[in-house]
Amino acid sequence: MARMQSPTDAVRSMVGMWRQMLRIRRFDEAATRLLRSGQMPGVLHLTTGQEAVVAGSSAAMGPDDLLIGTHRNHGYPVARGGDLGPLMAEVLGKATGVCQGRGGEMHLIDPSVGAFFSSAILGSGLPVAVGTALASQVQRSGRVTLATFGDGASNEGAVHESMNLAAIWKLPIVFLCENNGYAVTVPASYAVSVRDIADRAAAYSMPGTVADGSDPVAVREAVQTARDRASAGQGPSLVEAKTYRTVDHAENLPSQPYRPEEEVESWRKRDPLTSFRGRLLQDGVAAGELDKIEQEVGEEVAAAVKFASDSPFPEPTALWEHMYADQSLNRPAASLSWP
Repeated sequence: MARMQSPTDAVRSMVGMWRQMLRIRRFDEAATRLLRSGQMPGVLHLTTGQEAVVAGSSAAMGPDDLLIGTHRNHGYPVARGGDLGPLMAEVLGKATGVCQGRGGEMHLIDPSVGAFFSSAILGSGLPVAVGTALASQVQRSGRVTLATFGDGASNEGAVHESMNLAAIWKLPIVFLCENNGYAVTVPASYAVSVRDIADRAAAYSMPGTVADGSDPVAVREAVQTARDRASAGQGPSLVEAKTYRTVDHAENLPSQPYRPEEEVESWRKRDPLTSFRGRLLQDGVAAGELDKIEQEVGEEVAAAVKFASDSPFPEPTALWEHMYADQSLNRPAASLSWP
């Protein structure tokens, strides 16, 4: 059963979710500026428009719970309280990054806050999530795994195999589908056989729930119910959050128009940060308090950018570090010769 909150506690938790949504948005905006100025290599997968799903689901999970993410994964370590400095440094490929520059933006993880996996391969995280959930069950640790994936990945065989096995073994796992309506440029209305991906849960005898992905409270409640069920030994659930990314699939990636501009604009008008701020004001939160949070987040992100920009890149010899669990098998750096 979901935990009950007093009205005051409920509002405070909403303010906390809004702060995390703001941290995600400002982090991504700063990363975009770094990319466009040439300080970041590669591409950038933004969470813009989907922050409510990330903040709401993160708020529902316990501090020891685990996250298995996707290529669009910046928001989760941020929402779980990760240090923005090392996260930004990782995006830039710096030695001070959470993965020492090895993961970059598409494989960004932060084990210190339970974010253990991220991959560019669609659906590849769910078999890993089944593994972490099985470990939690065997160890009786009480941990629950949150496994995220998108509408495109919902058609991958690995996703269905993972749900089936999790249901058979009643594993402590919550499957969260971030349905933003498009798999890169392919609309879900064309590529997905059902209107609601949550309907597929019935095939695995697990609950399937649809949540408004623009509302962090709705997402938190849906994920909280699923998490409580998993923690009680009743097995997995599938939560589908209907959301929308108001930016392209990735920054710095060639693209062509594939969505009606009026569709994109209609979702921009429903910006979760703006709408949720208005809701907080209606619930009695002072505008000054929210303005202060804006300032604090801005300063936090600016400090993260400075930390990342000032940090060094890894030395070429660091390539051989962490290749083997047995450190004696790692190739000695002194044996390398670089042109």
